[in-house]
Amino acid sequence: MPSQSKDIATPSRTRELLEKYGFSFKKSLGQNFLVDPNILHSIVSAADLSKEKAAVEVGPGIGALTERLCRAAGRVLAIEIDQRLLPILEDSLSPYDNVQVVHGDVLKLDLHRLLAEYLPDCSRISVVANLPYYVTSPILMKLLEERLPLEHIVVMIQKEVADRIAAQPGSKDYGSLSVAVQFYAEAEVTMTVPANVFIPKPNVDSAVLKLSLRERPAVEVADEKLFFRVVRASFAQRRKTLYNNLLHNLFGKENREQVTALLMAVDLDPMRRGETLSLAEFARLTNEIDRLRTTRQSGS
Repeated sequence: MPSQSKDIATPSRTRELLEKYGFSFKKSLGQNFLVDPNILHSIVSAADLSKEKAAVEVGPGIGALTERLCRAAGRVLAIEIDQRLLPILEDSLSPYDNVQVVHGDVLKLDLHRLLAEYLPDCSRISVVANLPYYVTSPILMKLLEERLPLEHIVVMIQKEVADRIAAQPGSKDYGSLSVAVQFYAEAEVTMTVPANVFIPKPNVDSAVLKLSLRERPAVEVADEKLFFRVVRASFAQRRKTLYNNLLHNLFGKENREQVTALLMAVDLDPMRRGETLSLAEFARLTNEIDRLRTTRQSGS
């Protein structure tokens, strides 16, 4: 195992590897490599890893976080979309025999199959990654919606997005993304990360977001797809009331009386706005819509 002085996450070692392989950053892939060992330590600590657990990393870059995961976890699976980084990773991770690098786009890969193939005996798995800003939400929602056997998801993402995900009802950051993520996991922003600890330096600050996966969704709904449709409709225009958003984005303006009756049935003030509703209130609203729909279909 390499000594601490050989860590990849230093400006000099990072530049050395990039120059050795003639690597140039692709803006389209949102590549920003972390060069602060202390922040890497904090990210790995948040994931609560041990040699009995496994880690999955999305976008290992040149391996700065990956090597820390190799030291902390029993097995590491790293998924890298940029083929140009594969030889660098082979070089930088050569001291470790508990890591497997897979080339591919995480949004297109069959993650259940990958975990079964590369981490067959691991029941406690966490995703730990420095995610590209431009695909943060799609990656997080894929990880959550596919009901993978995950314990935690610990990711470095744009601070603004992390704040939105962890936001509580009634705050300016609370929105459909907050509800969608918190439906599957408890969310916590563990630290803010300044832009100057990356090469190249991004235009905004980052934050480390920790998601602790729930054994079952936060609320019980009869129809999950309908739940998320109701949530999206409720936040469609933030300045509009819940009544107006549901009317124009879910029911159609010819159903005014139906929407009024619906909100009265679940004891929700039509003048409230979507950002004031808790997950439990969204669930109550969804289940009443589902009940009315089922009743209408049965003709009773």
